[in-house]
Amino acid sequence: MIKNLSPLQAWDLLQQQPSAVLIDVRTKIEHTFIGHPLGAVHIAWKELPGWLLNPEFVPLVIEAVPDRNTPVLLLCRSGQRSLEAAHALQQIGYTQLINIDGGFEGPLDSDKHRNTLDGWRFHGLPWQQS
Repeated sequence: MIKNLSPLQAWDLLQQQPSAVLIDVRTKIEHTFIGHPLGAVHIAWKELPGWLLNPEFVPLVIEAVPDRNTPVLLLCRSGQRSLEAAHALQQIGYTQLINIDGGFEGPLDSDKHRNTLDGWRFHGLPWQQS
């Protein structure tokens, strides 16, 4: 089962379970220029150009998180790609998968802007730009 947690709930879980791993599944450009949560492991689910699936995603997750019972939190821009990535990890036996609903930037508002309704940055959780 894949859980969905808000960014605030995910942050609380990370504080309570130091063994948990946060994986940022966004593209390298997003991770670098838009910013990323402190301590997140960056492993792109899809990459530019073309938004192609990263064939190294699963092997890199296995390398970063060899114990498949470790809580793995997945984050993307808004929560969709991270959910897709969670399904792929579920298929290979990861048992504690958490999708961060709202992602790093949250959904679009009525003016088509992000970071105004929800998301990691909206809630003021720790992040940085590279």
